[in-house]
Amino acid sequence: MTAGYQQFAGMWGDRAQLAWDTLAMKPTAGIPAWLVHVMDVPFMEEMTGRAPGAYARDPDDVYVAFQRLAGACFIDQYIPENPLTMGEHGYESSTPRKATTGAERIILDGMEVASPEDVVEHMERFVWPRRSQEIATFDLDGSARIQQMVASECAIQRRFGSDLLKGPYSGGFQSFPHFRYGTYGYAYYFMAYALYPEVMEKDFARQADLAVLRNRAAARAIVEGGLPRQVRLDYDMADSRGTLVDIESLDAIWLPHFARAIQPFLEAGVRLIWHCDGNLMEMVPRLIEAGVSGFQGFQYEAGMDYERICRMTDRNGGPLFIKAGVSVTRTLPFGSREDVARELKWLVEKGPRQGLFLGASSSITPGTPRGNIKALIDGLHYYRAHGRS
Repeated sequence: MTAGYQQFAGMWGDRAQLAWDTLAMKPTAGIPAWLVHVMDVPFMEEMTGRAPGAYARDPDDVYVAFQRLAGACFIDQYIPENPLTMGEHGYESSTPRKATTGAERIILDGMEVASPEDVVEHMERFVWPRRSQEIATFDLDGSARIQQMVASECAIQRRFGSDLLKGPYSGGFQSFPHFRYGTYGYAYYFMAYALYPEVMEKDFARQADLAVLRNRAAARAIVEGGLPRQVRLDYDMADSRGTLVDIESLDAIWLPHFARAIQPFLEAGVRLIWHCDGNLMEMVPRLIEAGVSGFQGFQYEAGMDYERICRMTDRNGGPLFIKAGVSVTRTLPFGSREDVARELKWLVEKGPRQGLFLGASSSITPGTPRGNIKALIDGLHYYRAHGRS
């Protein structure tokens, strides 16, 4: 097997080592920052001293330079080309429209999806047979798959250098049952969910069957490749009102298959962090019981009780890992520099004593006052250097 992160032993800089220690739940003097995903391309060019247009020519160069400037110590989701999909006023008109972003018609495999019954028919005719084929042909040894996963992470880590730690995220490092609204659109999918729960459970079960195989390989890649033993599970299952479907239905037809899907990670000692969008308070204890032991991306104004969550423990009684962030939907776009500093202080004071990262709660969109972003960056540098003192 190609050498994994073992090849970087003894080479880690102070920031990366702070990230390693925090991921290991060790006491640290400073508090590390994770990625600061800013979608304002001209701002990143300006802050890094690049000429206008430099980002489009070499997004990797400008993105990584900005992360270093912002004080990031750890990046899991590496998406340098993502800011190019946005302009000054949001998504550019040239961005292809999909089922959840304004597509006029949803046509899949030559079949138009225009009703909940079409959702069911498409899954039965096309999705499930493909899933069965993937399971039947999955390489149970997985050596080539694992080597490729580790090699990909190592390549990004070399690009980052010694002072910015790359953690596993995409490229096969997370798999669990999803809602299929991204494929079928919200309306038709959730009508089908309400009308045909037995079909939905069969779909979650089939997704979990493949996820177990994929996650077994991913867990091996993490352990054998010496990668950080943490994976963020990233999928939106709530809005500001609460979960997208009633919680009792999740208990009955989704949660058992989710718990089964993530078991390979738990057996390998890989910590799982859940990305929170919307108000997920009802799901939090359920996710913890399934094996999730950390959270990220809180929408405080939607009802996510940060202080309460930080007082919770994992299912074994240990502290939760928290990736806390200044709100990108309230404080950063509409507050003042003082509000940003105040919220960072609150996140630190009410956060866990160990296993805490700081940053923004999600992507920072164009139009966010640049002074507020600079205040965030100043705060990240301060807490990395001074911790809670």
